[in-house]
Amino acid sequence: MPSVKVADGIYWVGAVDWNIRYFHGPAYSTHRGTTYNAYLIMDEQITLVDTVYRPFAGDLLRHIREVVDPSRINNVIINHIETDHSGSLPVIMDLVPNARIYCTQRGKEGLEKHYFGDWDYNVVKTGDELKIGKKTISFIEAPMLHWPDSMFSYVKEDAVLMPNDAFGQHIATNFRFDDEVDIDEVMDEAAKYYANILLPFSPLVLKKIDEVTKLGIDIKMICPSHGIIWRKDPGRIINAYLKWAKGEAERKVIVVYDTMWESTEKMAKAILAGLTAAGVTAKLFKLSVSDRNDIIKEMINARAVIVGSPTINNDILPTIAPLLDDMKGLKPRNKLGLAFGSYGWGGGAVGTIEGRLKDAGLEIISEPVTVKWVPTPEELDKCYEAGKMVAEKL
Repeated sequence: MPSVKVADGIYWVGAVDWNIRYFHGPAYSTHRGTTYNAYLIMDEQITLVDTVYRPFAGDLLRHIREVVDPSRINNVIINHIETDHSGSLPVIMDLVPNARIYCTQRGKEGLEKHYFGDWDYNVVKTGDELKIGKKTISFIEAPMLHWPDSMFSYVKEDAVLMPNDAFGQHIATNFRFDDEVDIDEVMDEAAKYYANILLPFSPLVLKKIDEVTKLGIDIKMICPSHGIIWRKDPGRIINAYLKWAKGEAERKVIVVYDTMWESTEKMAKAILAGLTAAGVTAKLFKLSVSDRNDIIKEMINARAVIVGSPTINNDILPTIAPLLDDMKGLKPRNKLGLAFGSYGWGGGAVGTIEGRLKDAGLEIISEPVTVKWVPTPEELDKCYEAGKMVAEKL
């Protein structure tokens, strides 16, 4: 793919990874691939903002050469040291060993430990500016969005914000802008990205958006480091982040379960029927055949999460544990929770589920719904009523 002009003197020079299916090791599923976005700013001082994952360094260099000889780069800005963004930095610095690197103090410490390069580091903080000719780049520190080293770069004259991992999505497309692609797919991936990566930092997201608002900067375009560039409607993704960070949700429920001999599955479907009868939008996920990253994406727009498991070895099925572990780390806001399950000799699973939901910050709205062995029609009626009860709580 060719380089793409983003604004006057600003070019996308990144790479598209169509084939990646997992990110952060096996922690995050990427069904639609991803991009590694880097940006080249042409001025009296030629400036590269971020690089790409090391296996795609050839794409980065080819795209830069379509605009300028890479050996003419004067400055390299590293907004975030994670290797999907900084991995090709040594390749660039081999070509321009005297180029100046701009990053936060923690960014400098991380880059030194990643690459051991004896480079010209320039540490910046919020309010610092870099004049590169007609254009001015200002810096905004953004610690824990989503690493301690993170920062935003802002091209003042063009009102272009380059926030690295903020406002991004893991999606591979052959076009670069929001008005050129299926926006529903993009927003679906943006929700998944926020839910699985940025959700635990929601209070910081709100503070940072408030801080940027108080700085009074105009934002005509947002150029994240993954996915598409927001040029038609950058407010769309900002408003979505505000909603997700505040924990605002729809009248929606997700029912998540796994089963051994279908007793818990029968309970799950009865609960779903009760929710449906009450007019609530709900989705049912059997964990052994579902992607938990997709479930977490659905969770941020849901008001309640209902989780069920049969008991095995006095505890939950192994397929349930990873989701509950993720929820504990992600700390979803303003959610209601309910546990259910079947058992034979003892009912340890529901206790584990309820405890984990509490650890994740969910408000438990009722005693667990339990069934011994196979549910009778009367017990399925109780599951149905439990679904209606959750609907009333919404």
